Amino acid sequence: MLYGKPLLRHATLSTLVAGGLLLSASAMAEPQGLYSSDELLDADVYTATDSREIGEVEDVLLDNDMRVRALVIDTGELLDIDDDHEFVIEAGRFSVETHNGDDIDDIEYRVIVDMSDAQISQQPTYDNDWWQDARLGAHEAWEQTKEGAASAWDTTQEGASRALDSIGKALENVGKKTQDAAE
Repeated sequence: MLYGKPLLRHATLSTLVAGGLLLSASAMAEPQGLYSSDELLDADVYTATDSREIGEVEDVLLDNDMRVRALVIDTGELLDIDDDHEFVIEAGRFSVETHNGDDIDDIEYRVIVDMSDAQISQQPTYDNDWWQDARLGAHEAWEQTKEGAASAWDTTQEGASRALDSIGKALENVGKKTQDAAE
């Protein structure tokens, strides 16, 4: 279990507090601004359409910026699926309701998933294959972003150099014309 060690649990909580919990602003009327990963883990998960409990939060997945990228929802056998499944629900597809938010000892979260049972069952299953694919995809996206930024920088430098050359030539021409007119 990833969060079983107190130091790692504390580090995760600190990361979420520092990075903020990125949720769908449209699905959440009053953002709380600060969330506890400890309380979010094992929070009950409900459907938005009929407020039926469908599982609980098993894990919180963070991106390189330490923002919440997705939640892993353990549906148990609540979704008319034969086996116990853990689904990856991307940020923007869920919201978090806070109950008793004024007292840290009594905070309780409800995660509301904005999908039908059928849509939830079509979400990626949280397993090693998904994990490896997601890591590779994130790495490739980062490399493409780096390459794109480097290319943009090179293009900007080339453009600026050409512009400075043109300005320099124009100034030389003006200087020559001014000198010719003075003679």
